Amino acid sequence: MKKLQLLLAVLIYTLFTTGSFAADLAKIKGKVIDADTRQPLPGASIAIPDLRISALTNESGEFTLNNVPAHGRFLVQIRYVGYQTITQMVDFGNPLLADFELKPSVIEGREVVITGSANSSDNKKNSTTIATVSKAELLYHPSSNLIDAISRTPGVAQITTGPGISKPVIRGLSYNRVVTLDNGVKQQGQQWGDEHGIEIDQYSADRVEVLKGPASLMYGSDALGGVINILDALPAPEGTVKGEFLTNYNTNNGLTGSSLMLQGNENGLVYRARGSYKNAYSYQTPTEFVPNSGYNETNFEGQIGLNKKWGYAHLDASSFRTNIGFYDPVRNDAGELVNEEGNAFTDAQNKDRTLAFPKQDVRHYKVALNSNILLGSGSLKATLGYQHNLRRELAVEGDGPALFLNSHTYSYDLKYSFNEVNGWAPVIGASGEFVHSLNTTGAEQLIPDYDSQAFGGFAFIKKTWDNDTFNAGLRFDYRKITGKDFHGDADFNGFSNQFSHLTGALGYTHEFNDAFSFKANAGSAFRAPNIAELSSNGVHEGVFRYEVGNPNLKPEQSYQFDASFDYQNQYLSANIGGFANYINQFIYYNTDGTTKDVANENGVGTTAYPVYNFIQDNAFLRGIEASLTLHPVSFIHFDNSFSYTRATNRTTKESLPFIPAATLRNELRFEPAIPGTSHSYVSVGVDNFFKQDKIDSFETPSAGYTLVNAAIGTTLKLSKTQDITIYVAGKNLLDKAYYDHLSRFKPGRLSDEDTSLGIYNPGRSVTFGINLPFTLKK
Repeated sequence: MKKLQLLLAVLIYTLFTTGSFAADLAKIKGKVIDADTRQPLPGASIAIPDLRISALTNESGEFTLNNVPAHGRFLVQIRYVGYQTITQMVDFGNPLLADFELKPSVIEGREVVITGSANSSDNKKNSTTIATVSKAELLYHPSSNLIDAISRTPGVAQITTGPGISKPVIRGLSYNRVVTLDNGVKQQGQQWGDEHGIEIDQYSADRVEVLKGPASLMYGSDALGGVINILDALPAPEGTVKGEFLTNYNTNNGLTGSSLMLQGNENGLVYRARGSYKNAYSYQTPTEFVPNSGYNETNFEGQIGLNKKWGYAHLDASSFRTNIGFYDPVRNDAGELVNEEGNAFTDAQNKDRTLAFPKQDVRHYKVALNSNILLGSGSLKATLGYQHNLRRELAVEGDGPALFLNSHTYSYDLKYSFNEVNGWAPVIGASGEFVHSLNTTGAEQLIPDYDSQAFGGFAFIKKTWDNDTFNAGLRFDYRKITGKDFHGDADFNGFSNQFSHLTGALGYTHEFNDAFSFKANAGSAFRAPNIAELSSNGVHEGVFRYEVGNPNLKPEQSYQFDASFDYQNQYLSANIGGFANYINQFIYYNTDGTTKDVANENGVGTTAYPVYNFIQDNAFLRGIEASLTLHPVSFIHFDNSFSYTRATNRTTKESLPFIPAATLRNELRFEPAIPGTSHSYVSVGVDNFFKQDKIDSFETPSAGYTLVNAAIGTTLKLSKTQDITIYVAGKNLLDKAYYDHLSRFKPGRLSDEDTSLGIYNPGRSVTFGINLPFTLKK
């Protein structure tokens, strides 16, 4: 509690004393015009990501940005539908007038500004392989959660436990090898568990950046595989009050989701509030309902802050809760899924939104201060965070939690960016966290109580020429994890492990011309073993195995190289790249067939669980990712992507477990010009998943399959400033019965004794949705 009080004191002090760093007041005025016709473009968006400010042009194409610093160079992004998005560095110490010329393009404007690197930059000048997912892509493709929504990105997959739980996979790596950031704060929610999802509201994300490959330089341990960087929208333009209401319904599991957001900006005082709710009953496969697979989510979040001439400081708070039903598959002689009494579930039970037992009750509370303050000739970005995660597993109605994990996380991330001189842009930074985790009142204990401390520091420099950039960085990390001694219903021997590592990265980009560019990146990364790998000793109920940790595990060390080519003109966009990732001391679990008898919770009899031990070998992962978008005319859009990852154990020469299958996605979209609408579309897509037989010895192979999808939508103009989007999107329209290779319900994943208990992935689903943005004050 004292640490929390100290953190809050720092937040409040920072928020209300940053005015001491103020520079003289400045304004940026400008105009956005068509490069060919010289006509103004009303409604164009102007954004400065590093200052978290934005503006829209008026009927004359003019805009004004108030309360901006009187000095410094900042990246400005200008966007307008039907035109190429442009970025430009603007020196705030000189111009009070900035004019921007946009070129028409039938290719949709891509997210070209990347914020997840050392400082915001044009993606062409950033050597790290980063893909962006827009809010429209998050909303208008059928999905059950945030990770499901981004899994269409080449190189990204998901480990699923039905529609309610998804874990991100980047280039074959997941769990604690992928860092999830929510507005700069590293999400800490016991992510080592197979059935532990991401406690973040899907509707709150404005866009997502996916950093592929080692990112330890910026984010320390756990970023060995990549980063999911979830970003909220920029504050409303000054003097406006706006919001949005969105709702959708899915036919497969009755999923209803709604979210209401309101935000405003009064002379630099910014605020935002959002409330969201989801509710679903059991999902359907092409052959049956999956009992007790429903879930619900409730999220409330708010922001208050200042956007002033000295920079910005935003205080965010959120409360997220989800309840998820679980079902251990049991079939009768007729092959029906049945309950403990051997009775088949009724249709009324399957569509009951009241969850039965067993189930999870997960609550996640978060407070964070994000700021970027001008100091001297540079700027200091700071993120201070506190998270409280409560994870209850409830086995029997009326009893207390069978498992209750209770963790507190305090974190900080500081980056100081020096003023760019002759193309040289240095950045130094430090970050760290403290985690205190307890087992609270639960009858079961899989891991001991533990404390974890981590801190690291880095130096990064980037040199920019006209068509080339070069960057290099070095980082040192230290982590200490202490497991508490406990002997009772479970046995844990106390331990204290310390890990340290030096990592580095080199990157290079070259722009051959305005359309064609190349980037390459070489880097090392490390990951310290997590608490489950070091010390677990018990039954992991959700995955039907007895896990045994190893306190002598060493950190994983990764050495990766990736490169890609990118081409984009008015009618075509293409990208192809590859990667090679050598990981020494790769940690994974394996079994030799040994079982352990454990007494059942009802006190009657025992159950034999397969014993899995955490071991280490050397690994090699490599793959390719490609995308091709053809837009020959304004109303035809043909989008294609392919990704493939191959992973082998260099020690045993076998394949690594749980590697996603190769995927080819194709979508043809027709976008007619309809009077009274600003955008309409009809699309048909085909997703091809290839067979996956490159598996570890204890896995089962997965057959290939093809899914057919379709969608239709339109944005209706209700007035000059008001519109509404209505859409219908279908997934797996042919009701194909299939097993995704990373589904935890596929044969052999939940039980090694009986591979007949597999449960198919969801069947046909159709989502109906409405998105209504609105403005209360302009």
